[in-house]
Amino acid sequence: MPTLPKKILAVVLPFSTIFHKKTWEIAKILLLGGILCKGSRTITAILRTLGLGSIKRFEKFHRFLNRACWSTRNASKILLRLIITILPRDWPLIIAVDDTLERRKGKKIKAKGSYRDPIRSSMGQIVKCFGIRWLCMAAIVPLPWSKRPWALPFFTVLVPSKEANEKAKKRHKTILDFTLQMVKQVSRWLTHQRLVLVGDGCFGCHQLGQTCIDLGCALISRLRLNAQLYGFPSKPAAGQRGRKRIIGKRLPLLKTLAIQDNYVAVTEVKWYGGETKEMQLLSGVCLWYDSGVTPIPVKWVLVISPNQTKRAEAFFSTDLAMEPKRIVEIFVMRWNIEVTFQESRQHLGFETQRQWTDKAIARSSPMIFALYSIVVLIASELKQTYNLIVQDTSWYVKNNTASFSDILIFVKHVILQESYFYRSWSTSKVVKIQRHNWEELIYQLALAA
Repeated sequence: MPTLPKKILAVVLPFSTIFHKKTWEIAKILLLGGILCKGSRTITAILRTLGLGSIKRFEKFHRFLNRACWSTRNASKILLRLIITILPRDWPLIIAVDDTLERRKGKKIKAKGSYRDPIRSSMGQIVKCFGIRWLCMAAIVPLPWSKRPWALPFFTVLVPSKEANEKAKKRHKTILDFTLQMVKQVSRWLTHQRLVLVGDGCFGCHQLGQTCIDLGCALISRLRLNAQLYGFPSKPAAGQRGRKRIIGKRLPLLKTLAIQDNYVAVTEVKWYGGETKEMQLLSGVCLWYDSGVTPIPVKWVLVISPNQTKRAEAFFSTDLAMEPKRIVEIFVMRWNIEVTFQESRQHLGFETQRQWTDKAIARSSPMIFALYSIVVLIASELKQTYNLIVQDTSWYVKNNTASFSDILIFVKHVILQESYFYRSWSTSKVVKIQRHNWEELIYQLALAA
């Protein structure tokens, strides 16, 4: 059976501290098989890929998920610190948060529920399906082989449905409740580093914004066009009685400002896919208030295209010193986590797991998302020694911009070259092959894997 090369082992070695000795050996085997495997990422598929189909004690690999003692939270902490090491010095720690749905059925899967399918649904038709909901945090990282930053997941939490919590007689926690706990946990891990949290409209709420302000973080999200915005309260006059005002004068609604001609000159903004787009921006600083909550200071940005082909969009940041253009660009980076979800489904076998015990379910999907980040970390380390080959076709020219499939093949290539190819072939067979054909043969083996 092939083993992990030394350079790859150096990347994953920090995770050995959370496993027992025997469990760590199984973890390395599953990691190697998870990278080399093609299609579904079940335990049996991994064992077949590594040539362990005839092993007698195969149940010990299943027990790694449903019985072994190790913590996914500690693994998330280690993975986050590894991701931070590849961040450029001038790049802030931007964390995207979003939820995704894993389609699963079965009576023994307790955490499942009926949710709206975001992929199959449209504006006019809503499609629901049974599945498991996951809340994922990913670090936005610029990489040398891509013009857009990538979202590397490091912290994934299972969100049980309301029906499952009622059946288990547990207090139901919403997406917002889990997000608050995850933000507080990450802030404890990074006590001396400031982070920027970015999420979609469902994460743009007062409670999360106030929590980020208390923790010294910044929150960037969407802002409703009918949000209640107020000016800052004026200082009370001398001798004035009564309690101090917490808000000032009511400001016009953003949807009212959107139809007025108050925008600044056209500004080039980095848009989706890494391309630049001309937009008109209007911004301001005020208090965001709603009845029953404490008002929070925000900097809002109103965005509209010059030709007005689309309706205006509004965003906000709890960092009042951030430039409006930067707020929009950071929010656009949030879309990279959606790309990560899609590539995990397409290349890492997300939604192909077949575990049904509670502990195995809570571990399998976070492991797949973590595998995405580990593969990128390994490729970043190997690129210093090996050449990264980008697969171009006549109908899809990438212009030396690698996708995740290229990165996965690149890592497979190195594993087969260092761990499998040279140990499986005898010396007499290798001598007969010309040296310039080795790379091509190993590359074809990586494609087949």
